[in-house]
Amino acid sequence: MFLNFRVTATDPTSKGRRGSFVTPHGVIETPVFMPVGTQGTVKTLGPDDVTRLGFGLALANTYHLYLRPGHETIRDLGGLHRFMGFDGALLTDSGGYQVFSLKDLRKITEEGVAFASHLDGSRHLLTPEGSIGIQEALGADIIMAFDEPVAPEMNIAYAKEASDRSTRWAERCLAARTRHADQALFGITQGGFDAELRRQSAQEITSLGFDGYAIGGLSVGESREVMGAMIDASEPFLPVDRPRYLMGVGTPDDLVRCVARGVDMFDCVMPTRNARNGTLFTSEGKFSIKNARFATDPGPLDPACDCYTCATFSRAYLRHLFTANEILGLRLNTIHNLAFYRRRIEEIRAAITEGRLGAWAGELSHAS
Repeated sequence: MFLNFRVTATDPTSKGRRGSFVTPHGVIETPVFMPVGTQGTVKTLGPDDVTRLGFGLALANTYHLYLRPGHETIRDLGGLHRFMGFDGALLTDSGGYQVFSLKDLRKITEEGVAFASHLDGSRHLLTPEGSIGIQEALGADIIMAFDEPVAPEMNIAYAKEASDRSTRWAERCLAARTRHADQALFGITQGGFDAELRRQSAQEITSLGFDGYAIGGLSVGESREVMGAMIDASEPFLPVDRPRYLMGVGTPDDLVRCVARGVDMFDCVMPTRNARNGTLFTSEGKFSIKNARFATDPGPLDPACDCYTCATFSRAYLRHLFTANEILGLRLNTIHNLAFYRRRIEEIRAAITEGRLGAWAGELSHAS
């Protein structure tokens, strides 16, 4: 198998596990969090920043890169790694979630999804074959099957229809695939917010023989309890010898709880988006740097953090940058939030090795 995924440690108190897999751009240890680089960049950072922060795997967005500058342009310029100057591994999503979120701008049929560009209103049709073709042109190390997530308010009948369609689209994605030697293709399980549909989708998608599997369609407005129940419904059917990727999740505490449920991979815009909004994750809790109490605070952002931001600048300076609308403030905030997430992943890995992840996850669930 391309990824050669192997489990190196398990937590006896939960379903948490450590492992690793191989890509053309390096070995990736799991659990792993991927910073989101929607447009081929992690906002406010350079690719060297991402590497220095300890992230060897990042995510880019098929839908956005297809619309601008275009996958063929990126292919002709040497592929996405060269285009964005990133030496690490890349994962591209299928575009399914972005099309889903367009709502009034798209129409779903068996063929695919017709939609209007959010940029200029131009009309496009994204199919399973088209999604695979775009992702192969981009050249990511891991690409995703095209699927249809559903919103929490959708009824079970439609959730089943969408889930069944996602299975048929997954088969078409496998048939359309041409790059086997240097790209892994992950299938995505769906099923809405019904446990039986989740089980059915997981069984169907895993029977098709993908290189890895994602749990999709979560973190779209449902409660934490519902998300956990849907993971629990899917996880028993996900092969132990393949990476398990929970798409679009989540908070630092979500990472703990979901690794304890058997998940290996995560991505989320939360650390970077929150950073640009002035909201920072620290060992003392989450807070807004905009708060007036930081105006004369000489201390580091987080005394327990060794990132460049915390080692160099005061809370007062970070607040000044943010209130003055200085770009440097957004950059320093982003560096810190991603460093916090990297450290959380390292703490989770240590907890698995030491056999205490289950207790940690239980404490968080009880506290919430």
